[in-house]
Amino acid sequence: MARILIAEDEPDIRELVAFTLRFAGHEVTATSNGEEALHQASQIIPDIIIMDVRMPRMTGYDACRAMKADPILKDIPVVFLSAKGQDSEIQTGLDAGAEEYLLKPFAPDQLSERVKVILSKFGK
Repeated sequence: MARILIAEDEPDIRELVAFTLRFAGHEVTATSNGEEALHQASQIIPDIIIMDVRMPRMTGYDACRAMKADPILKDIPVVFLSAKGQDSEIQTGLDAGAEEYLLKPFAPDQLSERVKVILSKFGK
């Protein structure tokens, strides 16, 4: 189905997200920080990017801003998946260029459904 890039520094959550999306039929590349995600995004050109906000080396916000400034990556939808649910955090994510901001903890079936909806919105 879709090529999905995940950036999550917590190994257990990264594996859960990757497993959930692979189970839904997607091709998943998992990274552990924003810097790695930015590098991988330009290599694989994913259909959607799912990132945590707070990560080492480069935050999700900074990685998203860098992706949105790149002509090759700017049209790829970015979804933040974070435990940081304050309105200011959500607004910062959306201002950075994210398509959506989802909160942890999440139900795997709901994550799969949100990804499906976002991909269809972008014609993927």
